[in-house]
Formats: sequence, structure tokens, C-alpha cells
Amino acid sequence: MGNDEPRQDPDRRDDREDYAGPREECGVFGVWAPGEEVAKLAYFGLYALQHRGQEAAGIAVSDGSQVLVFKDLGLVSQVFDEQVLSSLTGHIAVGHCRYSTTGSTTWENAQPTFHTTAAGSGLALGHNGNLVNTAELLIQARKIGARNGATTDSDLITGLLAAAAADIGIENAAQRVLPRLRGAFSLVFCDEDTLYAARDPHGVRPLVLGRLERGWVVASETAALDIVGASFVREVEPGELLAIDPDGLRSSRFASPEPKGCVFEYVYLARPDTTIAGRGVHATRVEIGRRLAKEHPVEADLVIPVPESGTPAAIGYAEASGIPYGKGLVKNAYVGRTFIQPSQTIRQLGIRLKLNPLRDVIRGKRLVVVDDSIVRGNTQRALVRMLREAGAIEVHVRIASPPVRWPCFYGIDFASRAELIANGAGVDGIRRCIGADSLGYVSLDNLIAASEQPASRLCTACFDGRYPIPLPAGESIGKHLLEELDGVERGIAGDAAPALPVGTGAEDALHRP
Repeated sequence: MGNDEPRQDPDRRDDREDYAGPREECGVFGVWAPGEEVAKLAYFGLYALQHRGQEAAGIAVSDGSQVLVFKDLGLVSQVFDEQVLSSLTGHIAVGHCRYSTTGSTTWENAQPTFHTTAAGSGLALGHNGNLVNTAELLIQARKIGARNGATTDSDLITGLLAAAAADIGIENAAQRVLPRLRGAFSLVFCDEDTLYAARDPHGVRPLVLGRLERGWVVASETAALDIVGASFVREVEPGELLAIDPDGLRSSRFASPEPKGCVFEYVYLARPDTTIAGRGVHATRVEIGRRLAKEHPVEADLVIPVPESGTPAAIGYAEASGIPYGKGLVKNAYVGRTFIQPSQTIRQLGIRLKLNPLRDVIRGKRLVVVDDSIVRGNTQRALVRMLREAGAIEVHVRIASPPVRWPCFYGIDFASRAELIANGAGVDGIRRCIGADSLGYVSLDNLIAASEQPASRLCTACFDGRYPIPLPAGESIGKHLLEELDGVERGIAGDAAPALPVGTGAEDALHRP
């Protein structure tokens, strides 16, 4: 959809879990490196991408004769240990860390996904992004029996590729299947002999290519190349399919490029030490802060960030405004690393599980508090209250992105449109709701300018509702769509929907084709 076309209203289509802010999507990593410990390279690559997905992790390896997949629920460091990694030997690895945007958090839905082709080859795949024609692909997959119990768009892709590869091989199958996918997809997949990577024609999600001394790496972000000592070569281009095998690297096109990279990667999703489209993420965020200070100046004593994602923009705001920068909030670095739900008493404390104020720093001060975004407003409301209780005499909130008014259907798990605070309130209404003395958002024009990318090459749908990839009509989209459709099919067949078993250990997670 072009920028001048009418906006679509996706409000009723979104089925997101209840939470306060944006969730990351997924991280993918692939390596082809004979003679290297590829599973350990994948492990550390995923470790660098952990911020993109914290629900599950997995690594597939091939030694030329078989593909093995080890995956489980949890963080990368919880799923893998030295013994497991030592058992995953080969020259190809595909890794994935997951935050679910399609399908529930079950072991079956962890990635890499795995299917066997009719010829007996294994196919393992990791996917970052989200498809919008999942219902259509489900019909195709059912006709050819390309399902295996998972309820993700990623598994549909794997099943369709495996089925199409029966007579023509994986590479030709990709040329046939990938043009049928609609939405955002950065894929890394492998069979016994070859590592593949592909990026959707719009290039919504990042994907980069790196060079090792004895091999190649593909990853969601350049930071993952750095951690394994790979040199950055270039981005995988929109609509491009890469294949890496003993004959080297070859590139082909499955679609014409229509670049629409996600601007929210610059705001929040990517690591600050990552580079996207030639622009450093940290430099972009600092520049957003500078522009924010010029757009929304205020008299204050101290600029503080909401750590860590608000830090670069707060530095830029302080530089441009001349107001001193300081650390007024301490973040618990391990808050996202437990699956234990807080007790009711702790839950009532809300944000204090994650952030705590430095009272000596903020007492008696007029504060400028810089954050990356406001989604539902719950976090900011609790934060403003906490700062006032700690002695701040004024709290001026500045946001390093425009108001989020629309859900994302391309791989970010925002709240539903009805839950987005900016959907039903203007800036002053939001200010009153969160209890701030003033509130200012950076404009979309200044956000785009800070990214140094042409507006025509960016997806800004969460801010302006202009979705570059058309969404399906009706109810044919949503996080649990496949589970709902599978339930309908079982209901028609007169069967009760069975509960999906969840593997909890290495014996459950290790699969051989």
C-alpha cells in the first residue's frame, strides 16, 4: 500500500497478550563454516540477539548426513550448556531466539522448525517477522499434508518448502514458495549440505551477511557478527535468496525489491551497537534526542533516561538543551530472566521490580525523563508517580518516537489498537493520564530524518496507519489464528482439541530426521 492510499483499520484483527509495552520479535543466526564449532558460534550469535526474543531458543546443525535440532523454552543460556553444544556437531548451524507473534509459547512452536522432505532430507528453519496471509497458506499446507503439530507461520513456511522440494530441491522450492508469502520474513534455513537465507521483498526486518576466515554468517543484526568475529559484508537485500555450500555463495532473486524497513528498529528493537542500512542505531537515537529537545524544550534541572532504551536519546536531549544529564533510575538487569511470577504484594509495586529511583539525585529537581515510546501508558504512569514520591518537584516526559496509534502485523507484538493509549487520546490527554507536568513526542518527520533513510524506504505503520503490505480482510489475522482455525477444523471433525505437550528437557528437544 502506498503512502497516499487509504489507511486500513486493523483494530478488530489483533489478538495480543496483555502487557505494558512493545515486545521484540525474534533473532535468527546461521553459519556455514567447515572445521569450526558451529553450534558454539550459533550459541554466541544468539546470545548477542537475546534482546529480540526471550521465550525460547534453538539450534539446528548439519554434519552433511543429517540435521539435528535442539530447542526448548527459555533463554539461550538456560536452554544450552556445554554438554548439549558439544553434541551438536557439523559444519552448518541455524539458530533462533523467539518472542511469539504467531502461536502460543509451547515447545512445538519453538524454533528452528523441522520438516522432512519426501526425499528424506531434513529442513530446519528460523524466522524473524510475521506473515499476513497465514490463513491462505494454511489451506495450501493442509492440502499437501505439510503440518506437524506446530501453530506458527514459520512452521507453515517450513512445511511448504519441504513439500515443494520433493522433486526440485530446496533452492528451487524456495524460488517457488517464497513469492507466495505475504508479510515480513527474514529467514535462515538449512538442509544437510547448504545454508540458505532470504528476506521479504520489503526488507521489513533486518538481515545481514558476514564473513568468517573459513566460512559465512547470516544474522538479524551486525552485533551478532561482531561477537563471533565475522566481518560485515552487506545486508541481505529485499527479495534476495542466498545459498552457501562448498561451491561458495550464490545469490538469486525471488521478487523485485520494494524496501520498507521497520523504523521502530531504530527506536527500540535493535541493539544500539547495531548498524542498519548503513546507519548506526546509537547515533540515530542520540540524534532523535537532539531533535526532540529542539521540538519540545523545557526549563529543567536534570535529564534522565528510562534505562536502557531511553539512554541514547536522553544523551542527545541533554546535549541539545544544555540541561545536565544524569542517572536517576537504576534498572534491575535480571528482571527479564526469570519465569517466576511475582507475588501479589510485589506485583502491586509494579515498575519497582524493574526500576528504582536514585532519591539523592532526583530529590528537589525538575526532571526531563526520556523514554523510547509510550504504548499503553501503564509504565509511564507508575514511573511518574514513583519519581514524585522520590522527591521530584516536576516531571516532564519526552518520548523518542511519535505516538503509537496502530498495531504492528509485521513482527512486533504491540497491544491491540483499543489498548494503545494514543489511539483514544491526544497528547494533553495522555499527559494527564500519566500524571506528567508536560509531554512531548518527537515528530515522525524528525524521527525519519534522524534515521538518515528516505521516508519512502521505511515502514511507519505503527505511527501513521499506512501499512505497506496490505492486510487481509475480516478476521484472517492474529496471534492465535492457526490455533483457532485448527480448533474449528477439529470441531467440524467432531474431535476435541488435544492439549499440546511441552517438552522440558534435552531428551524431548533433540530430534533426528
